[in-house]
Amino acid sequence: MITRDRYLAKLIQNKNNGFPKVVTGIRRCGKSYLLSEIYRNYLLEQGVSKDCVLLIDLDNDLYAGYRNPIELGQYVRDYCKDKTDCYVFLDEIQRVNTIINPVYTDGEIVLAKESGENTISFVEVVLGLSREKNIDLYVTGSNSTMLSSDIVTEFRDKATHIHLSPLSFEEYFAYAGGSATEAVYQYMQYGGMPLAVIKEEDERRDYLKNLFQTTYFKDILEHNNLYKSEALDSLCNILSECIGQPINAQKISDTYKSVTKKTIDDQTVERYIGYFMDAFLLREAKRYDVKGRQEIGAQRKYYFVDTGLRNARLDFVFPDEGQLIENLIYNELIYNGYSVNVGTYETVEKDADGKSVRKSYEIDFYARKNNRFYYIQATSDMANGKTRAREIKPFTALRDEIQKVLVVNKPIGETRDENGFTVVGLTDFLLKFIKG
Repeated sequence: MITRDRYLAKLIQNKNNGFPKVVTGIRRCGKSYLLSEIYRNYLLEQGVSKDCVLLIDLDNDLYAGYRNPIELGQYVRDYCKDKTDCYVFLDEIQRVNTIINPVYTDGEIVLAKESGENTISFVEVVLGLSREKNIDLYVTGSNSTMLSSDIVTEFRDKATHIHLSPLSFEEYFAYAGGSATEAVYQYMQYGGMPLAVIKEEDERRDYLKNLFQTTYFKDILEHNNLYKSEALDSLCNILSECIGQPINAQKISDTYKSVTKKTIDDQTVERYIGYFMDAFLLREAKRYDVKGRQEIGAQRKYYFVDTGLRNARLDFVFPDEGQLIENLIYNELIYNGYSVNVGTYETVEKDADGKSVRKSYEIDFYARKNNRFYYIQATSDMANGKTRAREIKPFTALRDEIQKVLVVNKPIGETRDENGFTVVGLTDFLLKFIKG
């Protein structure tokens, strides 16, 4: 059984807190399983009666009638009416339609074209049900255009938000077991989408490739009223090749023109990147001036929420192992609760002629959590002298007290090099170093 202990702990911590628990995340990352299997089993083990746990899967045609927000709210209230404590799971809440308040339509159910003052949506249902004293409410949703933005604007401090990602490496290794070195190699290739993890290796590739066309692109097209997927498809491939590289919309626009021989303006690029982020496919890491202590510039790095999904876009051809390691480290830092930026700074140095010149340096990650602060450089090869010199140069030119960490793709424990920098193997970094 795949366990999601970190997320289960969050659900337990917020149980009966008086607020709806809103679980978001990319489609197929395990939101439904977390509630209907893992958390439901926990409740039953704690003595909760089966009759006091109600699950409504709004993606299932059996529950299609409850996509009407009024019918949904009434059904849940009726079910829970005579129960002291009732735990209600509403799965894929974004499937609930927004309707015009029947008061203004002579009682008829009329779909609303857009939200307005006289509409009823899932937001009103969630807030209304959460006020019932005998209902502890849990909802899932897959698209932030439909859900997370509403949490900010509508729910504000009236909901507990829990964001679920695909399996972290820690979760994957707990399930897969065996050699950590072999596990991290498999994980970098195929990622942590739960259904991909439990499939045979020859089935994983087709599954991950099909997710884009049958699920993610379809959702993006529908939610954003797009009619063609060609540009979406090409931009996704370009972003897949550019993970870990500082880029901006203009650079992507230029690459798109070079690859497709067609033009796309930078505003459209920005909008499409927003669609990918809204669907939880991509995350962005902004640049941070570690001397000036502020985020700067338009350039940023993008990382896929799952390395298997990224590789599926490139037909599992990934010549730059360093990109995958960097993507993996970024995701694992986020999973472990770190705030993460791309570190950058400028300094003045003497050139070969003794002249003072200004130089810019970049550090893969500036990560912080509570009283932990790290500068992190990731590499697949430290044996090569030139590679090593390039990787440690941003550290040697930066003189401050923050711990400087080199993560290498070798099965070694934590140690120190001649400069006093921390050197740690990839698996030890992921499973031990960043914990706590």
